Amino acid sequence: MVEYVFMNGEFVEADKAFIPVRTHAFLYGTSVFEGIRAYYNEEENQMYAFRVKEHYERLLRSAKVMWMKTPYTIEEYCNITRELLKKNNYRTDVYIRPTLYKSSIKVGPTLTDNEDSFLIFTTPFGNYFGEDEGLKLCVSNWRRTSDNAIPPRAKVSGAYANSALIKTDAHEAGFDDAVVLSESGQVTEGSAMNIFLVINGTLVTSNTTDDILVGVTRNTVIEIAKELNIPVKERAIDRTELYLADEAFCCGTGAQIVPVASIDHRPVGCGKIGNITKQISDMYFNVVRGKVEKFKDWCTPVYD
Repeated sequence: MVEYVFMNGEFVEADKAFIPVRTHAFLYGTSVFEGIRAYYNEEENQMYAFRVKEHYERLLRSAKVMWMKTPYTIEEYCNITRELLKKNNYRTDVYIRPTLYKSSIKVGPTLTDNEDSFLIFTTPFGNYFGEDEGLKLCVSNWRRTSDNAIPPRAKVSGAYANSALIKTDAHEAGFDDAVVLSESGQVTEGSAMNIFLVINGTLVTSNTTDDILVGVTRNTVIEIAKELNIPVKERAIDRTELYLADEAFCCGTGAQIVPVASIDHRPVGCGKIGNITKQISDMYFNVVRGKVEKFKDWCTPVYD
């Protein structure tokens, strides 16, 4: 089966899509990207791309931070994504990676006077984490980059060197992933996913101003919680609250909804998926496959 990518304004075969070795984005990490999922609904023989518009809105916010000019409108980005998925004709869950990047062939990190290009590739993609009973997390020794360094609210590829250090050290120490603190010592998020705690029946997550990527899945969880009448509070979170929470879970396009079993070897609650986490997870996986009518407008059907 031939797979296609969208690059330089056209659909090309994936094995023929290349960038020059001196491309600025490759040399300096000067690209912004999104991770989007599309879910195959076997009962309907339909693929639903999830919250595509919201992802491209965030891509353009990231681009603004990085002095980038967008070649397309939001509607055009959405249409290109849908057409690419149709051409690749998947019958499984898929990950979509759109990237806006500095494509000039030049040495030197300056963002201005530097051409912008756009590409998308797609790939079959299942669960990011294994089917275990919950993540084993640690608190990382690394700190999250700050808004005055490489702003986490912009999804900049170069910033993921921070995520790579965090996740690799956690793996080498025997954990699945890590919770990352800000320079001031407050909880931010995981290596590349947001985190929620359940404290006395309330869903608690970090503020959008606490050096986090403001996640599309994070927003989805908050809306689902409202629908389930689960109270939500966005506020600063201290490290020790991680150990005292009744439940915890991480979320993101890649991670989806994944419960946390322990943090720094301390069990979270009973050490298994909690009731509130399960409610949100169950509804989330129905929502993304277009099975919940109230949230159907988040799901873009791919096949005619």
